[in-house]
Amino acid sequence: MQEQTNTAGPAPDYDNQIVRWWVLSTIFYGVAAMLMGVIAAFQMVYPSWNLTHILPHLSFGRIRPVHTNGIIFGFTLSIIFATMYYSIPRLLKTSVWSRALSRVHFWMYQVTLLGAVVTLLLGYTQSKEYAELEWPLDLIIAVWWVIMSLNFFMTIKNRQEKHIYVAIWFYIATWVTIPILFIVNNLAIPSGLFKSYSLFSGTTDANIQWWYGHNAVAFVLTTPILGMMYYYLPKHARVPIFSHRISIIHFWSLIFIYIWAGPHHLLYSPIPDWAQTLGMVFSVALIAPSWGGMLNGFLTLTQSKEKIRTDAVIKFMLVALTFYGMSTFEGPMMSVRAVNTISHNTDWTIGHVHGGALGWVAGMAFVAIYYLVPRLWNTNLHSERLAEVHFWMAFGGIILYVVSMWVSGVTEGLMWRAVDATGALQYDKWIEIVEILQPYRLIRALGGTLFLAGFLLLIYNIWMTIRNAGSGFVAVDLREKA
Repeated sequence: MQEQTNTAGPAPDYDNQIVRWWVLSTIFYGVAAMLMGVIAAFQMVYPSWNLTHILPHLSFGRIRPVHTNGIIFGFTLSIIFATMYYSIPRLLKTSVWSRALSRVHFWMYQVTLLGAVVTLLLGYTQSKEYAELEWPLDLIIAVWWVIMSLNFFMTIKNRQEKHIYVAIWFYIATWVTIPILFIVNNLAIPSGLFKSYSLFSGTTDANIQWWYGHNAVAFVLTTPILGMMYYYLPKHARVPIFSHRISIIHFWSLIFIYIWAGPHHLLYSPIPDWAQTLGMVFSVALIAPSWGGMLNGFLTLTQSKEKIRTDAVIKFMLVALTFYGMSTFEGPMMSVRAVNTISHNTDWTIGHVHGGALGWVAGMAFVAIYYLVPRLWNTNLHSERLAEVHFWMAFGGIILYVVSMWVSGVTEGLMWRAVDATGALQYDKWIEIVEILQPYRLIRALGGTLFLAGFLLLIYNIWMTIRNAGSGFVAVDLREKA
């Protein structure tokens, strides 16, 4: 990837301060949301940990949406915005259009996240997956999303670099698609400050919810993360992306196919069979563009394979790409009816989701943090060795988590379907299945704890890096080209 200026113009003034804020936001919401996830995992093993008679606000039903919203919209969006504010001006050789709007965006976002934590812990929710927040917070989100998008589109308009690199195309897909999904799914009639009723009902509501829900995964947890991959991979490895042509095909085919895959969340439901089949067909078709992007990343890494043994950031990239490939194969397979009848509503789905979340999304987030912090604070990373230890802790935690959920999920699905010689259910008591799954869920909780411990190690490493920033020593290879 080259960042060369095609037209003459004033030297851009890159705003590193806003990027620093987003990086710190990423770390804060990451540790908070992961801690909530670990607590929720142990509550699944030890129900007494819910403490509903003492502190109901920390029961599983309250902290679970705090965990999911914190990871998706706190941790992940923060590092996405950090990358956008860092990479887009450098790729386009121009300053961000409005520093004032970038700060309005940041602080409105913080207000939203604070409101989300408070309202969810108090039990105010729309009861929609990834769309739990009530209407006042939804309105704030819509406003700062428009502000953010306007700022970046104007930056693109004023660019000095004529060529728009593929990473920016993936960002654009997110800016354009998320508002459509978010606004339509959250259309509601308010009946109080923190209560509303969806404009839709029945199967229509379910269809729209999973059109949004699946594509929130697509355009928050996939397209902008791919933009990050296409930026950080060639920049850190110091090699060009293997094939720009593949990256363009990857982009256009992915965004066209992904948008139609949502109905696979509603197999064996009252929605029409043709809609279920459509979702299944498009889901299976997603394997092709997804694996094209994965292979483009792998083939880029082969140009720098000697660094894999010694560079923790390259290792995180390798594992992230691997889990991207695994998740984008496993998900389409789970959308096939014959497989879905075993996997749906079981721990297998939890394992699939967290394979993508921990391996792909968090993996690329760690890449971004390790890449950005030394450059933003103009110093070396405090300890490459600690980054290496963090990698192995994270990788070990992912394996414990995902494999235990695969085994637990398949066991659970088969037990639900098991019948005796008379045709009656062999396990007619739900608690029987829960007791058998308990050891696997304990391994899941321990894996999550190990992953969180690795993240705490990253925080220490980053804190020491920032603390040492005043030493005045800067490694030559960290300096960005003009």
